[in-house]
Amino acid sequence: MIAEVIKPLVEADPSLKVKSVIAEVQSKFNYTTSYRKVWLTKQKAIANLFGGWEASYEALPSWFEAMVQKDPSAAVKIETAPAYQGDEVVQDVRILTRVFWSFYPCIRAFRSCKPIVQVDETHLYGKYKGALLVVVSQDDNGNIVPLAFTVVKGETSDAWHFFLTHLRTHVVTRDGVGLIFDRHDSITSTIARSNGSWEPPRAIQMFCVRHMQKAWLRSHRC
Repeated sequence: MIAEVIKPLVEADPSLKVKSVIAEVQSKFNYTTSYRKVWLTKQKAIANLFGGWEASYEALPSWFEAMVQKDPSAAVKIETAPAYQGDEVVQDVRILTRVFWSFYPCIRAFRSCKPIVQVDETHLYGKYKGALLVVVSQDDNGNIVPLAFTVVKGETSDAWHFFLTHLRTHVVTRDGVGLIFDRHDSITSTIARSNGSWEPPRAIQMFCVRHMQKAWLRSHRC
């Protein structure tokens, strides 16, 4: 019942705070419900409106297919693995392992950017864990330009190899590019096995000063 009541609120603002929902329930029913119950109710309302986690992941191939049909110059690379039930392979079902994509306006924009790219990652939170790998550049006015994205299981050497290989193939095709990264071992090992595509003279390795500062502070704590 609460999920039905808050549907219009969630539809208007999916990021609606739980405290706001508690206040709405209190206002309508003069009843104070628990934080956990309202949080679960909000998730149910979101699933009813926009689909659940499973539906969202199942829709990814269709979304990317539609994107490429609309703009064939966009770059999309999806890798999947077989689904198993016990030792048996489930027919007609594949599990998403990683996906790389770059919108054509981003690819085109890099032609006018400074010859420099910065790669980084952030953890994904929710039912399905993973990591989002991102690369950005900078135009002549100092504006940040996003170039490409990849969703992977985690920040591993294979994940970075997948990302940087497709980045070099589809987006960063010119030589003499500066590559800024945080000296993560996975990226370093990927560069070492890139067959020179991310090594001089094709690319110049640079280190992110902010990450270096954090690393120095961590190692010199009293």
